[in-house]
Amino acid sequence: MGEYRKLSGGEISRLSSQSCVADNWDNVWVDEYFSTEYVHHTRFSGVIKLGVFQSDFTLPGGIKKHAGLKHVTLHNVTLGDNCCIENIQNYIANYEIGHNTFIENVDIMLVDGVSKFGNSVEVSVLNETGGREVLINDKLSAHQAYICALYRHRPELICRMKEIANYYSDKHSSSIGHVGSHVKIINTGSIKNMRIGDYCHIEGTLRLENGSINSNEQAPVYIGHSVICEDFIISSGSHVDGGTMLTRCFVGQACRLGHNYSASDSLFFSNCQGENGEACAIFAGPFTVTHHKSTLLIAGMFSFMNAGSGSNQSNHMYKLGPIHQGTMERGSKTTSDSYILWPARIGAFSLVMGRHVNHSDTSNLPFSYLIEKNDTTYLVPGVNLRSVGTIRDAQKWPKRDRRKDPNRLDFINYNLLSPYTIQKMFKGIALLKDLSRISGETSELYSYQSAKIKSSSLRKGIELYNTAIHKFLGNSIIKRLEEIVFKSDEEIRARLKPDTEIGTGEWVDISGLIAPKSEIDKLLDGIENGNINRLHCINEAFEQMHRNYYTYEWTWAYNRIEEHYGINPETITAKDIIAIVEAWKEAVVGLDRMVYEDARKEFSLSSMTGFGADGSRSEMQQDFEQVRGDFESNTFVTAVLKHIEEKTALGNELIVRMQHIK
Repeated sequence: MGEYRKLSGGEISRLSSQSCVADNWDNVWVDEYFSTEYVHHTRFSGVIKLGVFQSDFTLPGGIKKHAGLKHVTLHNVTLGDNCCIENIQNYIANYEIGHNTFIENVDIMLVDGVSKFGNSVEVSVLNETGGREVLINDKLSAHQAYICALYRHRPELICRMKEIANYYSDKHSSSIGHVGSHVKIINTGSIKNMRIGDYCHIEGTLRLENGSINSNEQAPVYIGHSVICEDFIISSGSHVDGGTMLTRCFVGQACRLGHNYSASDSLFFSNCQGENGEACAIFAGPFTVTHHKSTLLIAGMFSFMNAGSGSNQSNHMYKLGPIHQGTMERGSKTTSDSYILWPARIGAFSLVMGRHVNHSDTSNLPFSYLIEKNDTTYLVPGVNLRSVGTIRDAQKWPKRDRRKDPNRLDFINYNLLSPYTIQKMFKGIALLKDLSRISGETSELYSYQSAKIKSSSLRKGIELYNTAIHKFLGNSIIKRLEEIVFKSDEEIRARLKPDTEIGTGEWVDISGLIAPKSEIDKLLDGIENGNINRLHCINEAFEQMHRNYYTYEWTWAYNRIEEHYGINPETITAKDIIAIVEAWKEAVVGLDRMVYEDARKEFSLSSMTGFGADGSRSEMQQDFEQVRGDFESNTFVTAVLKHIEEKTALGNELIVRMQHIK
């Protein structure tokens, strides 16, 4: 777009002959190369700035339309080059529209007064009655929101974070809306107080009000048929379609919402998926997935979660209202028709089956099953470590990261075993041993957090946790010592020394980001004292923690060697390393064998029920194999066998290197 100029008398005459009118032609400014040829039946009001109309749009089906204006009223509009705007039933008011944008069959587009375009909308997450509000904004990450919602015990911090969010919102408020370049808006109803990014595609949408759609060329956003959104922000790469209804919601990068999904006062972060069901006041961390029409997620915090059909929670007990909340830590799942009465806290990578009303806290017993029988919750500690489903989930999450935007808001750690989960296993072992000691080793049933644990489950839980700790610490030690030829024990000790002191204490999962609590506290102190006072600075701090994860992880692992193995790392020898690696090999192969046997159940005779419907057992087998394949050639099974082979070879290679040290 070049310099603007006023219309000539001849141009005004031609426009008038093409059924165009203006309140004041002196307020209509055009590009120096502007032509009147493609402007018909247009009314101009307020200050208007027009680019050129020189190119065509090719629409689905092959039809072409030339850039231009037809049957539209514009009020205070700046229009970029080569746009096509046709058939606006009411008008477009107070908008800047970029280049190569196509707008057709829209009811109304306007900005009324000064708008923040969804920024600083208060979302009453977790507690419907308030008290954990998160002010949404364009740069909101899952980690920021986690702190805003849950760190209410630091009121000065919350006050500062609100100030930072409001500063950003005020800075980007305007009485003029923005529609980016290469945008398509077709067959849409009301668009009010909206900011719409480049390459966004809006089609058949009913109403969009007070929001931002942060689309860009690398990660376009699609808003589809019958969608209604109010007081919202939708991040890059997301797809919202099929009658979805959102009220006071933040939708993170690469999310998918559709099939009449409805949500209010909820936050959805990277790669969440919601279909058919309903959400109210939920904090959906990365990879929260719900597909089923009968599923209600309410007042809960989730991440890496898959909700079974009919999953439900209650956030009040008909006393003081919907004031309760719950947490399902990362990787937890619910089976069909499960129910949890909040408050409750479910440990990481746990599976919930049945109805649970006793407010259990199993956060220090990760990888467990919670099973309801006769209104009693039975807890099976650690059993999910040997589940093929758990391993498959861990493998699929990185592959299902659909984010294309180079500027990622959430920093996601996919590790199944980390200082966060392993520290809980250490606590879990101590807890289970205390239960056994207090209640007696001969007890058949132990009580913990309103749940029952069978004696066989307790013993197996300790064994599984120990195996997982062997695997994690062994992994860390082997990684630290890989590809180095050592000549002495002193060289081994020097290499094992951590590169930093950061990471020794407790670790936390800040909705997808796994980090030392000391680093989180350092960031929060900086926000409280004013040294960190911008959203991008907060995100940069989270990014640095994520980037340094493995450095911090080794510091934590190093400081657990003596606790777990009884070996002082200051005096460790090659012989000790060999013993650790042997234990690691046994743990890795043992867990893989358990996963292998769990996978075999999917190929049992009972799993073939329904196959070969009209034939013999041999035909049933053949039909099953045609559909599902045979066990030994299954891709997951072969991957497990290959993993056993590779890890065994890796351990043996390090043992050989250690054996040469005298």
